[in-house]
Amino acid sequence: MRPPLLVALVALVLVALSGPGFAQSNLLRVCADPNNLPFSDASGNGFENRLAQLVADEMGKTVSYTWWAQRRGFIRHTLKAGQCDVAMGVPAHYELTETTQPYYRSTYVFVSRADRNIDISSLKDPRLRTLRIGVHLFGDDGMNAPPAHALGDQGIVGNVIGYTIYGNYRDSAPPARLIEAVEKGDVDLAAAWGPLAGYTALHSSVPLRIVAMEDTESFAPLQFAFDISMGVRKGDHELRARLDDIINRKRAEIDALLTSYGVVAAPAGAGRRE
Repeated sequence: MRPPLLVALVALVLVALSGPGFAQSNLLRVCADPNNLPFSDASGNGFENRLAQLVADEMGKTVSYTWWAQRRGFIRHTLKAGQCDVAMGVPAHYELTETTQPYYRSTYVFVSRADRNIDISSLKDPRLRTLRIGVHLFGDDGMNAPPAHALGDQGIVGNVIGYTIYGNYRDSAPPARLIEAVEKGDVDLAAAWGPLAGYTALHSSVPLRIVAMEDTESFAPLQFAFDISMGVRKGDHELRARLDDIINRKRAEIDALLTSYGVVAAPAGAGRRE
């Protein structure tokens, strides 16, 4: 009979060898939304999918996905639950994760049909009081997009039409309904996140005009431009360092990827809060 201590040690080794860290060491386990273009989808058509593949190639790994709708609870059910190891797009310094250095910066924009000649860029433009404006709504507890709050702060509410960012998840890319409302003329103007607006404009049958929002500073503490990073579990310094290295070495390639998806880039200092 083996000594009890030896039995215990053998058991620990077997557990280690059968655990996800050992068995899946050749995988880059990515947390992603299967229906959220231009960011990600189950067919791998989003720029975060392509970025994940770039990262995996650099690490000599194969991409493996844990799919979960990117809404409240996304990080809790994926990254924090140990189902995956990296989320390809989270705000820099996101409190639920440890984040890499940013790999892009974007901002909220106004979107209109080009044939309407609506040249609005300022959130303080008086014409906003007479136009039908589409905005994204995150929920019924005040967690709405910054433009919705800025318009509300000015008393611009009666002509604002809300589109839930979650939409009908049975449809493709639910957040795109906001931009489609501009295409169809249901709204005159949409206030949208730059990557979504830019990508949709690239694929729109109707020429669209996209203008970055100005005069946002007076609506502080609302923030309209954000640095975007990759997120890993807190304490996973090794993976974060490897991702930082790839971001540094492949920055030109990453920039070209984002440009190909129409991602609207914000100036380095635009809307930045220290």
